[in-house]
Amino acid sequence: MADKAPEFLGTGRRKTAVARVRLSSGTGKITVNGRAFDNYFPLESLRGTVSQPLTVTGTADKYDVRINVSGGGPNGQAGAVRHGIARALLTVDAAMRGPLKAEGLLTRDPRMKERKKYGQPGARKRFQFSKR
Repeated sequence: MADKAPEFLGTGRRKTAVARVRLSSGTGKITVNGRAFDNYFPLESLRGTVSQPLTVTGTADKYDVRINVSGGGPNGQAGAVRHGIARALLTVDAAMRGPLKAEGLLTRDPRMKERKKYGQPGARKRFQFSKR
């Protein structure tokens, strides 16, 4: 069996989205769920969010990135992928921790939608009170 190039793994989460990221040495090609990066994230702002860890560390053209992401919407998925790439870069080289931490890319964003409560129409909203 042929020897494969080592892959570096990272798991990222944001809201209800979970991203599994695999970094391998290459030319900077990014694939998300088997689709092209530009096709999966059509908005420039989302592409900027996803590629932020690579640009901060200056490794955008050194690694090929394969991503499996599920759950959530486009913004949550982009945040999860960003978190996963940052974590995978740490396994490549621990010296990248400083720049990544300074940009806040290693912190998991804990904000999630609050659950709906019984006896109410939403998480915090109440039905109208009638005194009589």
